[in-house]
Amino acid sequence: MLALVGSGEYLPGMEAVDRRLLSLFDQPSKVVCVPTAAGTEGDAMIDDWMQKGVDHFTRLGADVEGVRVWDRNSANDSTLAEAIAAANFVYLSGGKPGYLYDTLKGTSSWEAILTVIGKGGLLTGCSAGAMIQGQAFGGFPRKHEGFGLWPNINVIPHFDEIPSAIISSMRMLVGKGMTVVGVEGNTALLKKDGQYEVIGQGVTVWTPDYKERYTEGMLSDPALASA
Repeated sequence: MLALVGSGEYLPGMEAVDRRLLSLFDQPSKVVCVPTAAGTEGDAMIDDWMQKGVDHFTRLGADVEGVRVWDRNSANDSTLAEAIAAANFVYLSGGKPGYLYDTLKGTSSWEAILTVIGKGGLLTGCSAGAMIQGQAFGGFPRKHEGFGLWPNINVIPHFDEIPSAIISSMRMLVGKGMTVVGVEGNTALLKKDGQYEVIGQGVTVWTPDYKERYTEGMLSDPALASA
């Protein structure tokens, strides 16, 4: 299972969204909060993001721990990777998407995340953590490679906060054949067993042929179905 979150991780506005994500599990959920995207912000901010996640999911009644993966060395630490692999819900919080991708690519921690997904667990990423799940992210002056968990998708978080002039410029990105998925704040787009659900405010799917905004509930979209 995969979830893309636009913004608002660990804040009160995300409680209903995260309760829905926690409800996906038949067995007790085991959440790990991974602050890697904040790895350039210093020890205090890394620890702060991790603790915010622990406090948030503790309030929601989940079994949760922070896993302090913040650079390539820690991403290859076997103890930390084992902690991730033992979870069934991995949460990647926001920060710098390029740093997050470059730090995790080819590491034990990323393999552990794939293990969680492979055994039916959930990878949730907010902002930068959502962007890296697509085929690519960014686009100006050039796209950055993503992990391709959502093939041919370019994920744009904070979609409800982006000025209209910048949204108009995204036509260039769409025109090159890439599907843009814009995820609004306090919203998750869930992919489970080939089905898609908007949890929260709204998600926009923008292809070379159409642009459609979906609100709370199950959705059927040909661009997502081919991803």
